[in-house]
Amino acid sequence: MRIALMVLRLFFKAFYYFGRIWWCSIHENISYEEGFRWAKKTTLAANRAGRVKIEAHGLENLPDKDGFIMFPNHQGLFDGLVFLESCPRPFAFVMKKEAANIILLKQVRKALGAFTIDREDLRQSMKVIQKMAEEVKQGRNFIIFPEGTRSRQGNHTLEFKGGSFKSAMKARCPIVPCALIDSFIPFDENSIRPVTVKIFYLKPMYYEEYKDMKTTQIAEEVRRRIDETIIGYTQNNPEKA
Repeated sequence: MRIALMVLRLFFKAFYYFGRIWWCSIHENISYEEGFRWAKKTTLAANRAGRVKIEAHGLENLPDKDGFIMFPNHQGLFDGLVFLESCPRPFAFVMKKEAANIILLKQVRKALGAFTIDREDLRQSMKVIQKMAEEVKQGRNFIIFPEGTRSRQGNHTLEFKGGSFKSAMKARCPIVPCALIDSFIPFDENSIRPVTVKIFYLKPMYYEEYKDMKTTQIAEEVRRRIDETIIGYTQNNPEKA
């Protein structure tokens, strides 16, 4: 219902914004930064049209230099729009193969230079992990959802997969835990009431902190920090639990 509201309120602008993203996606000479700029513009317009406010906390925790990976909990289809509006630094997603060719997602994926991963193909997954590590070393930023799928449990997380952190380990890059709260509401609830989604960019884990840990231990620690943030918020706002 909210997606329909976004399209109806934007109308002709929606075609314009989508056209710009499509243009970025088909021209290799257009930078990923330019693709990110248009994806952000489109997201800002869509969120306002859909009556969704993004409240970002902890932006000062983002590393000074590019070349980091953000690891958020995965609540729903709206999660990507939260980052596109709130994050000031260009980034790309790592998305599952099943979503890679959905209309609009496909164009955004290409415009941002995102990666797709086939969870059933170990060899392909390892190639993606290696390629992403190389690009992170060169100063690109990425988002990986370590749960592997959206939780469908509101403000509660699922197990974080250790394999999600292999790229960070190979790149020796900062790991930025991110806590999403109420991101499931905009697209999962059959409502167009105004809603506020919160994102907390938590303090990063640098390589020196996690170099002696197993990836499963890193996953547990990142989840602990995110859960701690969500629990702290919901305790002060019981209706969000």
